[in-house]
Amino acid sequence: MSEFPAIEEYALLADGRTAALVSRGGSLDWLCLPRFDSPSVFAAIIGGPEAGHWTLRPTDDGATSTRAYDRGTFVLRTRWRSADGTAEAEVVEFMPIRHRGSAIVRRVRGIRGALEFRESVRFRFDYGSVVPWVRRLHDDDEHGHGLLAVAGPDSVVLRGPRRTADDHAHVAEFTVAEGEHVDLRLSYARSWRHSAHPVDVDAELEAAGDGWRDWAEQADPPARFAEEVERSLLVLRALTHEDTGGIVAAVTTSLPEEIGGERNWDYRFVWLRDAALTVQVLVDHGYVDEAQVWRRWLLRAIAGDPADLQIMYDVGGGRRLSEVELPNLSGHRGSRPVRFGNAASEQIQWDIFGEVMVALDLAREAGLEESSFSWPLQRSLLEFLAENWRQPDHGIWEIRGPERAFTHSRVMVWAAFDRGIRAVERHGLEGPADRWRRIRDEVREEVLAHGYDAGRNTFTQHYETTETDAALLQLPQVGFVAPDDPRMLGTVAAIEQDLLRDGLPLRYRTESGVDGLGGSEHPFLACSFWLVEQYAATGRLEEAEALMSRLCSFANDVGLLSEEYDVDARTQMGNTPQALTHLSLVRAADALAKAAPEAG
Repeated sequence: MSEFPAIEEYALLADGRTAALVSRGGSLDWLCLPRFDSPSVFAAIIGGPEAGHWTLRPTDDGATSTRAYDRGTFVLRTRWRSADGTAEAEVVEFMPIRHRGSAIVRRVRGIRGALEFRESVRFRFDYGSVVPWVRRLHDDDEHGHGLLAVAGPDSVVLRGPRRTADDHAHVAEFTVAEGEHVDLRLSYARSWRHSAHPVDVDAELEAAGDGWRDWAEQADPPARFAEEVERSLLVLRALTHEDTGGIVAAVTTSLPEEIGGERNWDYRFVWLRDAALTVQVLVDHGYVDEAQVWRRWLLRAIAGDPADLQIMYDVGGGRRLSEVELPNLSGHRGSRPVRFGNAASEQIQWDIFGEVMVALDLAREAGLEESSFSWPLQRSLLEFLAENWRQPDHGIWEIRGPERAFTHSRVMVWAAFDRGIRAVERHGLEGPADRWRRIRDEVREEVLAHGYDAGRNTFTQHYETTETDAALLQLPQVGFVAPDDPRMLGTVAAIEQDLLRDGLPLRYRTESGVDGLGGSEHPFLACSFWLVEQYAATGRLEEAEALMSRLCSFANDVGLLSEEYDVDARTQMGNTPQALTHLSLVRAADALAKAAPEAG
């Protein structure tokens, strides 16, 4: 087995507060506690086994496995079969939901014959840098055998078979026969509060399955790609913090956009853009309550002076996301540096105003009433934008080169004022609609004058270039131009000519030097789904259907997608699972259903 399984080898376990990634080979290689953006307990996915893992698999090296989620849940079932075919067992893995603290349950259930399993656990707190103090708990029939691992304010208790120490790890071997089961349960608590109360695993399993299914059943996915849409909506729910309402962009940090490259970023934070786009998709599928919860998070996070607005915050709405490199970690397959925190939090990105205003507009249209704070906040944001939108920014792709007048950013400024005007005119809210209309029209005129190349008939990445950008596919999505506007069709042609790699679009040409970084990247999956949406809206249904089917085939065996796809190595790249990818999948499926209702 490789020290670093491919990104698509991982399945997600989630409880609404944090998440874990477990490989097809049975190694739980990523877990941060108590939140998505907390330091890790297991970090083998970015540092190898020495950075912490919890492995559970048959001792038979020739054993094979298949796995799937229970439909509509994050209850993962992995069926193991011995090499000689005489024995089978199932590992059921899940995180209890609505629990007082995060936990992971791994139940091994004998199905046929007798199969021996080996468990190996290596606790490494704080991104692999801290070896915790581990001691054996008092063993009794009620609680089972247990280990307590403590480091500073954090502790975990692992119960199950009796384990022995082995070179700073702990191992156990046990056999399950038909009709038998063995439960392994890891639970987290602050080190001064840990409890040893007995737990009813059967009740936890039932509650977890019912909780996820009850949520999933509220959706109404299109008939075509229904399973993919359902799984994507569940991923978006899994990336939403149960207590705060913050929606993280992904559960991982530093999974590379290019093996061996430097484009390795921490995505465990709440981007206003990604969260707003997620809310749009959830509202479209009837989840208005989620929009209300996120709006409350937004009000808390960006309260105060609009001049202090950040593009991202931590899960609780905190602002300090200083970027730090972790030299003790080798990186996924040698891709360094490994980072926590994200310096892009200090960037100016004007497009976030547009995404936020579009999301809140959709929530209003769906019946979510404004509170005494929510509309004044939006007015305040628009007033700040009115005074500052002419400044250059870093754009949607968070370039680390010079600030530019990015066309996509300007269009999103247009969208922000457009939705503000609609709030006044359609919903009777108070605001200077005439002033906003003048600004909106000015922005539009500027974009058409400086962000459009008439000679080539395409919108451009920014005002000082003839380069194109896949983000321009969002122009019709917010209503700046119609999908079949000749200028938009020309833009699509330019993207097809300049950015497609094996039929999939890159975000932009990295060799242009616009982003100030070395190396390159692979096709960006969200952009590919945007292209599906554009094709569907302009009658290119055969191409849209073919591209959509191909993109969905890139999902792993349990329906998860990361940020990018390496078409040469045929492997996923970047942080996973990625909210932007999954929400764009849902949009694309909805667009296909709208364009061809008889099929969707």
